Amino acid sequence: MKKAYLLLADGTLFEGSHVGAEGAKIAEIVFNTGMAGYQEVLTDPSYYGQTVCMTYPLVGNYGLNAEDFESRKCWVSGFIMREACAYPSNWRSDRSLDEYLKAENVIGLTGIDTRRLTRLLRSSGVMNGILYSEGYEPDEAMIEEMKRYQVTDAVKSVTIDEPVIYPADGEQKRRVALLDFGVKQNIQRELCARGCEVTVLPALTEPEHIVNGGYDGIMLSNGPGDPAENVEIIENLKVLISSGLPIFGICLGHQLMSLAIGAKTEKLKYGHRGVNHPVKDLAKDRTYITSQNHGYAVVADTVDPEIARVSHINLNDQTCEGVEHIHAPIFTVQYHPEVHPGPQDTSYLFDQFIDLMDEKKGGAQ
Repeated sequence: MKKAYLLLADGTLFEGSHVGAEGAKIAEIVFNTGMAGYQEVLTDPSYYGQTVCMTYPLVGNYGLNAEDFESRKCWVSGFIMREACAYPSNWRSDRSLDEYLKAENVIGLTGIDTRRLTRLLRSSGVMNGILYSEGYEPDEAMIEEMKRYQVTDAVKSVTIDEPVIYPADGEQKRRVALLDFGVKQNIQRELCARGCEVTVLPALTEPEHIVNGGYDGIMLSNGPGDPAENVEIIENLKVLISSGLPIFGICLGHQLMSLAIGAKTEKLKYGHRGVNHPVKDLAKDRTYITSQNHGYAVVADTVDPEIARVSHINLNDQTCEGVEHIHAPIFTVQYHPEVHPGPQDTSYLFDQFIDLMDEKKGGAQ
C-alpha cells in the first residue's frame, strides 16, 4: 500500500497509508467526533474547503449507499482516519469507502494517530495543511500557498444554479422556499414529510422573487465558510425580514440571519463538529443533545435585545446556539435538528416552523 502524508502549517508531519485518490490538496484541517455518519460528513457541503479527521477509530465498516447521501457530491478536500475498513459489511452498502473516495477524487489518509492530531488542533486551533499521497510531495511554493490559504467564496461554490422543486409527501398543505447556502437533503425531507412542497433556491435569489412567489415560509440552510463574507445575502435577508413571512434558519442560516439583524460572528478556536453537543433551550429550561458542524459562532453579546433574544446556548462553551426575533416570526438555531444519523431530540423545531406558517395563513384568511 502506498504511503500518504499530512503536513500541517506548524511543520508537523503525519505519515500513514493511502486510500482513495492520489495527489496533493491544501485545506483547513478539522476534526469530527461522531461515532457514525461518515457518509453524511463526506457529502455535507458545510465541509467545503476542509480536510476532515474522524476521531472514531474505525471508518468505512458499513460502507456507503446512494440513498443516504446529503447532497449531490462529496465536498471534503481530504479524509483522515485511524483505520479505514477495506471490506464493509452492511446489506445496504453498494460501495466501499476507498471506491467512493477514488470516484470523487478525494485523497484519504489512514493509519495515523488521530488522537494526537485532534489534541494538536484542540490546543493550537484549526490550522491549514497539505494532504498528499506518495509521489506528490509539496514544494516550497505549495507550502507557502498552504500557509496563506483561506476558505473563500464558499457559499457561491456549493449552491445550486437553478431552482429544484420537491413535492410534499402526501397532501400538499404548504409551500416553502429553501435558500441553498449548502443545504443538506434531510432539511427538505423533514419539510416534505410535514406536507410541504419545497422549492430549493440558489443562495443569491432576489428577495422580491421569494416574497412574491406565493410561499408560506422561508428556510435558510446550513453551509460553509465565513458568514460575514456573504454581504449580498445578508442584505437580501434584511428584505425578507420585513416581508412578515415565517423564517427558520439552521447553522449558516442562523449566522446570516443574526448578521442581518446587526449581530456579529467570530471564528471558534476549533469549531463544533460532532453529534453529542449539549444545548440548552432557555425558554423550555431543557437541555438537548445535538449534532453540529460549524467553525463560526454568533457573539451573544452583540444580539440587540430590542430586536431579538438568544434562545439557546451551548453548555460546553456558552456560545450562542439560537436566536428568536421579537417582532417577526423568525427563529434560528446553530445546530442541526434534521440530522441522520444522530440525535433527533430537536426535530420539534420543524413542527414549530410549521405552526408559524399555519398561524400566518390562518391570520391572512
